[in-house]
Amino acid sequence: MYGSKFTSRSLLFPLILFLLLSSFNFASVLSDNEDADDLEDINELIAIDDLQDSGENSQPTTHYESKDFGKKSEAEVLSKAQRIVLELNNDNTKRVIEGNEYVLVLGYAPWCGRSAELMPRFAEAANVLKGLGSGIVMAKLDAERYPKAASSLGIKGYPTLLLFVNGSSQPYTGGFSSEEMVIWARKKTGSPVIRINSVAEAEEFLKQHAMYAIGLFDNFEGPDYGEFIKAAAADNEIQFVETSSSEVAKVLYPVVKPTRPFFGLVKSEPEHHTSLDENLTSDRILEFLENNKFPLVTVMTELNSPKVYASQKKLQVYVYAEANDLKKLLEPLQEIAKKFKSEILFVAVDIEEDNLAKPFLTLFGLEESEETSVIAFDYNSNSKYLLESNPTSRNIEDFCMGLLQGTLSPYYKSQPIPENKNASVLTVVGKTFDDVVLRIPANIVLEVHTPWCITCETTSKQVEKLAKHFKGLDNLVFARIDASTNEHPKLQVEDYPMLLFYPANDKSNPIKLPTKSGLKDIAALINKNLKSQDTLAKDEL
Repeated sequence: MYGSKFTSRSLLFPLILFLLLSSFNFASVLSDNEDADDLEDINELIAIDDLQDSGENSQPTTHYESKDFGKKSEAEVLSKAQRIVLELNNDNTKRVIEGNEYVLVLGYAPWCGRSAELMPRFAEAANVLKGLGSGIVMAKLDAERYPKAASSLGIKGYPTLLLFVNGSSQPYTGGFSSEEMVIWARKKTGSPVIRINSVAEAEEFLKQHAMYAIGLFDNFEGPDYGEFIKAAAADNEIQFVETSSSEVAKVLYPVVKPTRPFFGLVKSEPEHHTSLDENLTSDRILEFLENNKFPLVTVMTELNSPKVYASQKKLQVYVYAEANDLKKLLEPLQEIAKKFKSEILFVAVDIEEDNLAKPFLTLFGLEESEETSVIAFDYNSNSKYLLESNPTSRNIEDFCMGLLQGTLSPYYKSQPIPENKNASVLTVVGKTFDDVVLRIPANIVLEVHTPWCITCETTSKQVEKLAKHFKGLDNLVFARIDASTNEHPKLQVEDYPMLLFYPANDKSNPIKLPTKSGLKDIAALINKNLKSQDTLAKDEL
């Protein structure tokens, strides 16, 4: 039972699995010719690829370019990347891991759909990393074919991405576009910042990066610069660039301030430029990036969903709508988001994307709805909220203001109020829980069930029989609630089914009855609790 509170975010959101990445030149893998024999054929392919790069397609490639992906078909690039990525197996895994400073390993299974989806991005990242001359060895392991090697690396699911530094592993924590993969790999292997010295280099950089952080310094030294480098190394997602040239800074950040040091963030959206004022400490820079790295309104996709789920913002507003309606809503939502910048994360989701929409909408009982829905979460109080009026710009803005000020009423799911006419077991819903369970001056036996609970049907039959057995007692009422579609803040469910006895004189402390006991045993426990209540009532008199 979720209610409006959650024990953790994992209860709310099915965690998006770690995605994949891999590829690189094998030249750095070979040490003392240990792998020369078993990798000879692959090295020949690399040599052919390198010859083609420098021959028939010989055009100058800058430090930041990946021209292959633009000129060749996606299939060609993928084929090349697959040839240059190191294939691990039971025989060479230990040698590769122990013989290289940095090894990024992808554990996968051939049938893994996520792996197949990411291969084009992986291929592009492979080509870029090769062009950058990175020292990281990129390798992949068919964990299903080589379970022994997979176990030795700590690969338990598919896909799993691990970085080995001098033989010790750490999980991949970057994004899953090709650019984000490259940024993460470079940062973890000693290149957290790109230095740009000329306008030409800046213009080439802009062709490859839509989002980046820029630092302008007179000299690349001193406390501010040290904090800048520290922040660059700590951040896993954003490419940092540095320059000492005002002309270069003007290309990268056209509205750059003349004061130095300067730090700014560039994004490809309406809020294109944001900057941090003086006092550049690592903590301030990282907090600034956390508050500003997302677009004003993030349109959620499978690719960026892990980043959304991992956001540290405690207040979040989600808008679910059909794709065409989302397009119409996006601009007004951006205007609203500007007013709550750095305080609320705004996310737009296509309601047709079941994997992205249903896990959230189910929490509100809206999984079958096709209407535009606006929901919110406050992770400070672990509460959820629903905009129950029309989703106009004004209503959404008021809803956001209430979320920020803490004046919204938490939302609890509820089915329509039932009639319960002549019912031996009353049906309780979220909206009637107070009246039927907590407020009436009678003892209540409440059955808590869900449609998908295998053993709930047996308990329901027992409750029907118990209701008939105790029929005629004015001080005892039998009731049931479907916890999959109804919530209440006072109903805390640990398992299904549940039988709860609410004493007439203390509804705040229900007594849990055993559901696995026989009918006679449960009836005896109910009688015992009824007598206990009668004794308490007499003592009070």
